[in-house]
Amino acid sequence: MTSTRPTEAESPLDALPDLWRSLREAGPVTYDEAHGQWRVVDHQGVSAVLADPGACSSDLTPITPAQQDFETFLQGNFFGMDPPEHRTLRTLVSQAFTPGVVQGLEPRIEAVCARLLEGVADRDRFDLVDTLAHPLPIGVIAELLGIPADDQGLFQEWAAALFGGGRLGGSLDMADLERALEAIAPAVREMNGYVLDHIRHRRAHPGGDLTSGLLTAEVDGARPADEEIVGFVGLLLVAGHITTVLLGNAVVTFDRHPGTLVALRGNPGRLPDAVEEVLRRLPPFPEPGRRTTRPVVLGGHEIPADTLLMVHLGAANRDPSRFNDPDVLDVTRSSHPHPAFGHGIHFCFGAPPARLEARIALHMPMERFPTLAVPSYDDITYQNPAVSVGVRHLPIVVTRP
Repeated sequence: MTSTRPTEAESPLDALPDLWRSLREAGPVTYDEAHGQWRVVDHQGVSAVLADPGACSSDLTPITPAQQDFETFLQGNFFGMDPPEHRTLRTLVSQAFTPGVVQGLEPRIEAVCARLLEGVADRDRFDLVDTLAHPLPIGVIAELLGIPADDQGLFQEWAAALFGGGRLGGSLDMADLERALEAIAPAVREMNGYVLDHIRHRRAHPGGDLTSGLLTAEVDGARPADEEIVGFVGLLLVAGHITTVLLGNAVVTFDRHPGTLVALRGNPGRLPDAVEEVLRRLPPFPEPGRRTTRPVVLGGHEIPADTLLMVHLGAANRDPSRFNDPDVLDVTRSSHPHPAFGHGIHFCFGAPPARLEARIALHMPMERFPTLAVPSYDDITYQNPAVSVGVRHLPIVVTRP
């Protein structure tokens, strides 16, 4: 699995280190006047903000546009909640989404991955995202929820609508965000209706799937409402999108560093560290937002209440005060204190399955294809960086034994 790309080939992802370095050089905390928001970019500051839900709330609804179709979607989205509601709902979900459930996903992931790769068994060129990176996590999520196989394509359509970012500019802007919410509202409305029907069907006909498990979860005599389960399904789609972006980023990163995949083929036990290194270098969701609940002092600046803070994971993950040679790809790093999956109470519950899917989905092609390369960076299309950092379409060429 080697790269045939010339080292001078260009990719928009190559420009990110310079951008993130310039953000750090401007100071650990700066005000973005154009977008009316504060930006935190150093590793220490980012970690502190993410670890303080009391002062830096994940609930952005008081300062962001409202959209009716998202009301149901947000009820179970504990990523956007603060304690005690966050703790209650996450505890409920944890009763059904146990480590045992995650561990049991491995044979499912392998089976789905093998089926998808068989679909291109007679081709030496295909789009890695369309073929594997997008359908793999969505298929696993849908199967986990007990969604009929014939309906799983709907989840791929909804995920594409949610994360397309076609109506957003390159940075978060409230006017752009309002237009984007309106644009994807029909997909959210359709998904809400489908998932609610599925939940009600499982109430009448419980099975061994995650949906049925969520219906019986209980904390202090309380069980999640149907609408809260809908929001949790939305979070699962977010977790699936992390895998989609991570796989594409890994292949591009390894292709840009000739010899990396050869080394990993010789020592596949390094794949988990390699996945973490890709996450550190290219966090899928690079700039989550927080809302100040009271006046706070960050980096010597006094920031008023109800102000939007953008915590820049991309810049923090290249902070030289925290990482040695931060711009160097080192798949042997054994310490990864990066916050790509979040930090504190909002650490992504989907991190274990995302890591598992990435490891399997990288290892299986390594076994099947003696070489895998990106033939032309001109043919790649990229995600909107306001939504996620990564590729949307990734044509590759492979050889077979």
